Amino acid sequence: MKLQWIPLESIEAVEQLIEKSHAQPQLIFKHSTRCSISSVAKRRLEEGWMFENESLPAYYLDLIRYRDVSGFIAEKLSVFHESPQIILVSKGECTYDESHLGIQVDELAEQFAQLAS
Repeated sequence: MKLQWIPLESIEAVEQLIEKSHAQPQLIFKHSTRCSISSVAKRRLEEGWMFENESLPAYYLDLIRYRDVSGFIAEKLSVFHESPQIILVSKGECTYDESHLGIQVDELAEQFAQLAS
């Protein structure tokens, strides 16, 4: 399956994503375009993606360009800011986050499956 990123470019879009998470989980990937580790993490997600895009929408945040959005996410979801970082949001809360080379599709799949059960 091909990962189809949804650009995340505003605080309003984050608020909508959080609202949508009450109906289905949402994923945020915070990416630093200046960091090679972030590029590796992004490539791993894209190559290993095993989810239907409808079942797990994946939002892409360029945190260099949208620092204010990144800060809002950290505050609103009570997560420590890291980059790269994935944040799984369900029912308005962060249920899982991981950063750097800890970002693994199989671990994300386990966390996603726990939400479904």
